[in-house]
Amino acid sequence: MISKKDITKRFISYVTVDTESDPESETTPSTAKQWDLANALVDELKAIGMSDVTIDDNAYIMATLPSNVDHDVPTIGFVSHFDTTPDFTGANVNPQIIDDYDGKDIILNASENIVLSPDYFEDLLQYKGQTIITTDGTTLLGADDKAGITEIISAMEHLINTPEIKHGKIRVGFTPDEEIGRGAHKFDVAKFGADWAYTMDGSQLGELEYENFNAAGAKVYIKGKIVHPGYAKGKMVNSMYIATEFINSLPRMETPEHTEGYQGFFHLHNIDGSVDETILQYIIRDHDKDHFEARKEVLQKLTDAINEQYEREVITIQIKDQYFNMKEKVVPVMHIVDVAEEAMKALDIEPLIKPIRGGTDGSQLSYMGLPCPNIFAGGHNFHGRYEYVPVESMIKATEVICKIVELTAEKALK
Repeated sequence: MISKKDITKRFISYVTVDTESDPESETTPSTAKQWDLANALVDELKAIGMSDVTIDDNAYIMATLPSNVDHDVPTIGFVSHFDTTPDFTGANVNPQIIDDYDGKDIILNASENIVLSPDYFEDLLQYKGQTIITTDGTTLLGADDKAGITEIISAMEHLINTPEIKHGKIRVGFTPDEEIGRGAHKFDVAKFGADWAYTMDGSQLGELEYENFNAAGAKVYIKGKIVHPGYAKGKMVNSMYIATEFINSLPRMETPEHTEGYQGFFHLHNIDGSVDETILQYIIRDHDKDHFEARKEVLQKLTDAINEQYEREVITIQIKDQYFNMKEKVVPVMHIVDVAEEAMKALDIEPLIKPIRGGTDGSQLSYMGLPCPNIFAGGHNFHGRYEYVPVESMIKATEVICKIVELTAEKALK
């Protein structure tokens, strides 16, 4: 039996360690404070009885649970990341535990009037009567993806303490810097040695995903000319006005706040502007590869058109691919999705098979030779003050891990 008390204690011990990553850093991990949790996880893996526990110079952690059967079973991996997003602060996280949630508003911070309300976040009502862990309204929570780490370590501990559950060799891996798109960059797939793996990095109970966005980032540099405004006629070129022209030339409804499901988007996530120079930063996302390429072409053609309008190069653009849709790599081995779906059904969890509107380490790992679908970790409202996770969902995710390895060992006998 997986204890609610133990899994709550473990999760809180992780989220109260600040592991925010930094996209401007060139080191791995991108912040020194990620080592604090990484080293603690190594100690914990050893303490629960895992074998071959290693951490490399870039803070990538791997460990093994040996097989307890005498027949050949595929080696399965489970992967999560320990960094948190730089989108919102992860320092001084102060979790609140709401027992027997009553379906009403949750006051996160009375002094600042910050309320987690089911009127706005309807998914809360799915968890009426359960134990919910929230923020205090001033930080994110870190369930993305410390819930995943909690579940993997809890599952390994449960399998070690319950040897009657038969399984093959299991590998676990924890990575830094997933939130800034680098989680798999230095992951040693050959050393990991799994036939396939799962990232425990999804959201609500039942999510099972093997499709994700194709992703790219774009930096748009816009050059102006700064002169004294009193003598500017015919001489000043305000780069911020050109930036506004660029922004308004893109499809207004093809942004994150107007899209869902398989719909792609352009997302302007940062502006740094002055008269002399403005820099726009975009992310480009689409599940369809052709549409993805077309979106990049739209940006390039818009750049060319504005340069032609001004009869000189006022805009330059840099577009860099980030990751691709794992579907291409997972569909040829769909049995790895099927066994996860079977495990959920065996535990009376309704599988929610849908595309990820984002990416995980699994998308990159799939292209590195390790097919890696994504399974729910249980959290909601990631990357902000309204993030929460039901403890019961973390327990269910832990049970799914155990059931996947049990079913895989059974199927290997047939």
